[in-house]
Amino acid sequence: MQLTIIVPTFNEAPNVAELVRRVCAAVDGVDAELLFVDDSTDDTPDVVREAARSAAIPVRLIHRDSPTGGLGGAVLEGIRDARADVCVVMDGDLQHPPEKIPELYERIRQGDVDVVVASRYVGGGAATGLADRARVAVSATSTAITKAMFPIRLKDVTDPMTGFFAVDRSRIDIGGLRPRGFKILLEMLARRSMRVAEVPFRFAPRHAGDSKASFRQGMHFLAQLTALRFGKMSLFAVIGGLGALVNLGIVWALTSFGMHYLPAAVIAAEATILGNFVLQERFVFRDMTGEASGVWSRFAKSFTFNNVELLVRIPIVALMVNTGHLTAVVATAITLVLAFIVRFVFHSLVVYAPRTPSAKKSTVRRSLESLDDQAMAPGEL
Repeated sequence: MQLTIIVPTFNEAPNVAELVRRVCAAVDGVDAELLFVDDSTDDTPDVVREAARSAAIPVRLIHRDSPTGGLGGAVLEGIRDARADVCVVMDGDLQHPPEKIPELYERIRQGDVDVVVASRYVGGGAATGLADRARVAVSATSTAITKAMFPIRLKDVTDPMTGFFAVDRSRIDIGGLRPRGFKILLEMLARRSMRVAEVPFRFAPRHAGDSKASFRQGMHFLAQLTALRFGKMSLFAVIGGLGALVNLGIVWALTSFGMHYLPAAVIAAEATILGNFVLQERFVFRDMTGEASGVWSRFAKSFTFNNVELLVRIPIVALMVNTGHLTAVVATAITLVLAFIVRFVFHSLVVYAPRTPSAKKSTVRRSLESLDDQAMAPGEL
């Protein structure tokens, strides 16, 4: 087979029949297949099966009952299961015109590039299908920030946020991808240097249904971008930094109302310990939870450690305030910075340690390798 078109879907039943019809017409004469990777909760799988009966090309369906990795995970599963090495990835809402598939396919067949990006921002392209000016502004800002964070890897890419592209899977490190959101192309381009070409396309309005873009998706994107650029240790630092700001805000608010700085510091610390654990579970160590102890065990370890660290840190804060004549806020900030590395080491090596570590390596060597992996993965140097 020459080409696999991969379409990740989530509740796109009204678009399936038209998508299949237009894809079949676009790839006439090419030995191609259409592969839906579906996470839907509606009748999309049934609609795909019905459309497959009369389609001019093979139409296959992977329905994921327990989706992992979001849209990016769906794309990755499709790439692994594809019958062709050359894959075109596109959305299921027809905002990516199927008529562009032959151009993407012919360009990557030339063999001088690894990825062909369908871009809204290269000559002849347009983002007219975005719903309103706010969406246009968010898209443009996200693209600018992404390119600024990866100025070398994305120097030849005008639209790293697109979900419409062709890739030769034999030229990408599939095992090294860690999809955690809906920008799988960004994962591919940011993790290793790739040869990229672009073709323009006009981003169309949705054929039917509602957009899946949301504030939650935006938060996932920011987490993905941070982890890609800086690595797990820095994502841990970002969450710790947000917690520190909340901590300082609580201390300031309580002391402003007349509370003594010591109980204020304790209350602030307990609140941020709980908040940080939830965010770390979700965004930092999520890929390690499967092999680690249960969530309540992880919480007990994290909560206990942070409270022991608090018992050590509070007297230091008191000493700095009483003898160093620093304000409570400044003293708290200094100790939080000093505690960061110790917290990361403990969480990487103890809280999220595998339940049955390998006995082939010494404990010291295993711990050092684990710490190094967690500090740098999944970011890039």
